[in-house]
Amino acid sequence: MKIKVFRIIMTIVLVCTLFTIYKFSSQNGTQSKGISTKVSEFILNFSNTYKEANAKEQTRILNRTNAIIRKIAHFSVYTLLGLTIMGLMTKTKLKDKWRILITIGLGMIYAILDEFHQSFSPGRTPKVTDVYIDTLGIIVGALLVILIRMIYKKIKTKYCKNVT
Repeated sequence: MKIKVFRIIMTIVLVCTLFTIYKFSSQNGTQSKGISTKVSEFILNFSNTYKEANAKEQTRILNRTNAIIRKIAHFSVYTLLGLTIMGLMTKTKLKDKWRILITIGLGMIYAILDEFHQSFSPGRTPKVTDVYIDTLGIIVGALLVILIRMIYKKIKTKYCKNVT
């Protein structure tokens, strides 16, 4: 019963993550840049260097920060995707090597399709570097699941020894 509930929850999170990525890729260039610019401005408002800079320098800092925020967003959402795919894979009878390879493969395919989808959104261009960043996020997500499972098994083993 626990496994069934886990699979249902992970499937819901997976579908929500895929939908979120799809929605972000559907935004036109102005919408997409507007969101990341708001996040960048919010962060930069904590910086005295930014506040004290002249308008030209502020624009340069904002553009640079915006580019970094966009890459962090790619990495983060694909890390979540890697976590959910690998989480679902843990309930299969496959070895970890195959779970990781399948997780990375599925994640890369979605990242490539996502960039292709972006090419149909006005003001957006697909980037190979985004696929690399997305794939790195997938790998980190998969490795986090393995790390969490290792820690859980150690704690469970230690607890079982203490109980007996």
